[in-house]
Amino acid sequence: MISPLAYIDPEAKIGANCEIGAFAYIDKNVVIGDNCIIMPHACVLYGTRMGNNNKIFHGAVIGGVPQDLKFRGEDTTCEIGDNNLIRENVTINRGTASKGKTVVGSNNLLMENCHIGHDCNIGSGCIIGNSTKIAGEVIMHDNAILSACVLVHQFSHIGGYTMIQGGSRINKDIPPYIIVGREPAKYCGLNIVGLRRRGFSNESIKNIHEAYRLVYNSGCTVSSAVAKIKESIPTSNEIEYILNFIEKDAERGIIG
Repeated sequence: MISPLAYIDPEAKIGANCEIGAFAYIDKNVVIGDNCIIMPHACVLYGTRMGNNNKIFHGAVIGGVPQDLKFRGEDTTCEIGDNNLIRENVTINRGTASKGKTVVGSNNLLMENCHIGHDCNIGSGCIIGNSTKIAGEVIMHDNAILSACVLVHQFSHIGGYTMIQGGSRINKDIPPYIIVGREPAKYCGLNIVGLRRRGFSNESIKNIHEAYRLVYNSGCTVSSAVAKIKESIPTSNEIEYILNFIEKDAERGIIG
């Protein structure tokens, strides 16, 4: 089901049962997996590696040249997993010499007009809202939700299971499991609804809440709060994730 009005470079590799609409453009050095739908006027450009069951909507541009003045045409990739919905006019740039690739995982919803910059690493199960812009080399963990019109500073690190309010400007790292909002963006509590929907137990939620009470509401410095978490809260995967994020991943410092 490939329209005769689509352009597909002879060097592109297209999987089984794909649909490619009129005026879609598939560049050379592109690999598209099985059962993908590329709608009219979408562009899948040089260096894109796409898995199975992805749906690319009208006007999206996947694998575009990085918006980075240091880019010198190096051979880099844009790697997309499986089962993603990439809506109208989404742009995802390929990597630069810095990381060599931009990565988007599986089972994500990228809403209309959002942008993912060069060398980003976006996890799986994420939702990125309309017109949200993610600058280069951002890391976003699984199951994070960014609402509409969020601006994310380059090199920022966003933990999993977070919820970020629409219109927020993110210039610090966002620890996992929390809600971020207001202006300027701040910690606004635990993402309790999201955690319950994902099957977290009441005990886990209670311990996560206590950890963030120590970080944000105890009057301690972050390093003192980390020490208290280690002393007073039972070890679990969730608590280890929080501690590792604060101590190792949050190179820009966590949001206040």
